[in-house]
Amino acid sequence: MKLWGGRFTKETNQLVHNFNASISYDQKFYKQDILGSIAHVTMLEKQGILTTEKDAIVDGLQGILNDLESGALEITAEHEDIHSFVEANLIERIGDPGKKLHTGRSRNDQVALDMKLYTRDEIVEINDLLKELM
Repeated sequence: MKLWGGRFTKETNQLVHNFNASISYDQKFYKQDILGSIAHVTMLEKQGILTTEKDAIVDGLQGILNDLESGALEITAEHEDIHSFVEANLIERIGDPGKKLHTGRSRNDQVALDMKLYTRDEIVEINDLLKELM
């Protein structure tokens, strides 16, 4: 899934694609990205923006998380980043409701949240390891 370039008539050069791709390092944020998306769609439902789609989206996201953690689903380099990977898999699983996942937030919002949650989780783990070491 290409996140940009819709107005260009020629195929994107592979070097440009490689330069823009971040999936090789942001794949470690998959859990935080999915949990952040679940929180986001929950908020969208509370605000009346999503109605019946919320449950399908949450179930689809939880299924992706379960499949990634069990090894049934693998993150591949065909997607530009972890967000497009999750979104593409969600749409494949639940159809059009999956396209509403990013309503009201940008990719930059997702990146900031994923990094904050990942850092928080790592601090908790390091703290636990230090306590064990002591």
